[in-house]
Amino acid sequence: QVHLVETGGGLVQPGGSLKFSCSVSERTVKKYAMAWSRQAPGKEREFVAAISRSGSATRYADSVEDRIHSSREDGDNKAYLQRDSLAPVDTAVYYCNVAPFFSTYATDYGNLIPWGQGSQVTVSS
Repeated sequence: QVHLVETGGGLVQPGGSLKFSCSVSERTVKKYAMAWSRQAPGKEREFVAAISRSGSATRYADSVEDRIHSSREDGDNKAYLQRDSLAPVDTAVYYCNVAPFFSTYATDYGNLIPWGQGSQVTVSS
């Protein structure tokens, strides 16, 4: 069964940066758009970033647009998410997943491959 593994989270001070990595156990990951979402305690999962199958197009949530960058390396079956200028409101579990089409809706992802464990980020001084 194909699965996802997110890494790169941790405890970071406000203003700090983190780079997440998403590993996909699927050699044909290049046929999927990929996206990142996050879920804060007591809240629903929300869209954060998406990258198209070719990697030429990206979309980011308005709340993080100037503090984020998404990329992918299909040869390594990986996607990456760079988060900068982190704030306490960014505290959440970050997840990656795939979709057969490019979308900015979190609900469009997670229908082909089960969600992974995610990677916890805690922003605190």
